Amino acid sequence: MKRQIPGLHADSRADDEKLEGAFLARVDHVFYRWHPERPFYVLRFVILEPNEFRDRSFTGRLYCTPKALWKLRWFLRDFGYDPDLMGHDEVDEKALPGLRGIVRISHTTLHRRTFLNLSGFAPASDWDELAVSGASSQEVSHDL
Repeated sequence: MKRQIPGLHADSRADDEKLEGAFLARVDHVFYRWHPERPFYVLRFVILEPNEFRDRSFTGRLYCTPKALWKLRWFLRDFGYDPDLMGHDEVDEKALPGLRGIVRISHTTLHRRTFLNLSGFAPASDWDELAVSGASSQEVSHDL
């Protein structure tokens, strides 16, 4: 079986290291990964704005452990996930692609490895406010 993997030909690791800051993004793909101690979602985002980063993508993790649920709830709320499903403690992976919002990304280095952090979220409706106030992708909003 052949699979098309966008960006396979490019050195995406170098590109990802350049991405840092706040971006208006759309959820492209979501995969749940079970782990006995730390289950998580792998989310692939596509940047919508700022325009100089448009159509670039990045991938991050959101953990589903009791200690990390606050961040998963924050993401779901700010990206406009169905509150009824969230109220029933349900995450429908098919409902996540296409959701839009603002995500702040940063990088952490641990034991000589660099990890991308999804460090903040805000509703997509706040993007115009960030743009009008002169915020660039390197600045932080009050919600992020």
